[in-house]
Amino acid sequence: MPDKIKAAVTGALAGALNGFFGGGGGMILVPLFICWLKVDERKTFATSVFIILPLCLVSAAVYYFRSHLDLLQALPFLIGGLAGGFIGGRVFGKIPTKLLHRLFGLLLIYGGVRCLISS
Repeated sequence: MPDKIKAAVTGALAGALNGFFGGGGGMILVPLFICWLKVDERKTFATSVFIILPLCLVSAAVYYFRSHLDLLQALPFLIGGLAGGFIGGRVFGKIPTKLLHRLFGLLLIYGGVRCLISS
């Protein structure tokens, strides 16, 4: 499969996940970039963050126009997320990629276990 087709399939999967769950598209991007597309790990994390912005904007617009989005309730999370994103972006270059990879894996495991327990 040519890389452009693989990239389009990867983007479609991330967009679908983002639309289904209101976020989380980046969780599929990172493993697919590394394992399927063979992208450098540091570029993988940065690129997935860049791709998630438009995916989240599209998903948020759909939820907003279907009246499933409370902007006032979301505001404190947005402010905290902006601050966390700024701090994370600044610290990102100082963390070894192997540690980032392991932390991401732990985050996925934690989220999966929480979903299974709360179901």
